[in-house]
Amino acid sequence: MNGLPDSLRGALARLSEGLSRRELAERAKAISDGYRSGGTSKPITEAHDALAYALVRMPATYAAVSACLTALTAARPDFAPVSIVDAGAGPGTAAWAAAGTFSSLSDILLLDTNAALTELARTLVAGDARLSHAGVRLGDVRQSLANAPTSDLVIASYLIGELEERQRTELADLMWERTGDTLLVVETGTPAGYRRIIELRAQLIAKGAHVLAPCPHDGACPLVAPDWCHFAQRLPRSRDHLKVKDAEVPFEDEKFSYVALSRVPAEARASRVLAPPRVGKAAVAAKLCTPQGVLSAEIARRDKPAYAQARRWRWGDAVSGDFVD
Repeated sequence: MNGLPDSLRGALARLSEGLSRRELAERAKAISDGYRSGGTSKPITEAHDALAYALVRMPATYAAVSACLTALTAARPDFAPVSIVDAGAGPGTAAWAAAGTFSSLSDILLLDTNAALTELARTLVAGDARLSHAGVRLGDVRQSLANAPTSDLVIASYLIGELEERQRTELADLMWERTGDTLLVVETGTPAGYRRIIELRAQLIAKGAHVLAPCPHDGACPLVAPDWCHFAQRLPRSRDHLKVKDAEVPFEDEKFSYVALSRVPAEARASRVLAPPRVGKAAVAAKLCTPQGVLSAEIARRDKPAYAQARRWRWGDAVSGDFVD
């Protein structure tokens, strides 16, 4: 489970001291309802709204982005970015995940249009040695990107779904222009989120981008509707998380779609496990995206080394080997 780092969890706890958990839960529910309905409900306009949003969404977003960064680094083990732009940073979740992944980062820039979330991001990064020097800018993300320097790593997590099609196309081009090496885009793990990722992927491959993850190729996605590519990350719920979400189960599963694109092609790209494998006594059955397309592979128990390895596969893993239906 990818839980929030101690310094971030502690900062959120201190900010919420003395506040009514019921009020925060009500604010969080109103924001969540608006999020699900396309932003037609309560916007984030006050400090307590931003805090409620962070308590509910930061753990899940952090877990998803961390999982994507793990996949990225597996494809490019030599990648050690010095500079990063977190586009549409909100409370800065992606920057926190990147700082936890890359000790090489020294130039960090957070961009967002929401004043309350931007102020919260400033407060949160100020208390962490890895992020205290980060720049935090309030303003239109596209305009801010246009004035930002080229960075080794650009991340946009849960951003493009907030934009209309023309705006998404413009933003994708602009993010790629500001990407010195690698761009990571993360979206909701819904069919709509997947479609947005696929559209951006195709747009930027046409401009010379190479896919690092999750795809083992730069070709068109071989999945056929109603199927779609998405993954899940399990994360623990803290006491405050449980209270604000009015939940009882001590964990949740965040589903997401993503693509990591680079100016530098990976030396080798592994196949990807597209769904939870089915482990049986005779074989492990797994749905894989391979350089040759989507396969329903079966790894028989009689092949003991391969079977033992396949038993450890998890949804979203990169796996190597020659697979057949």
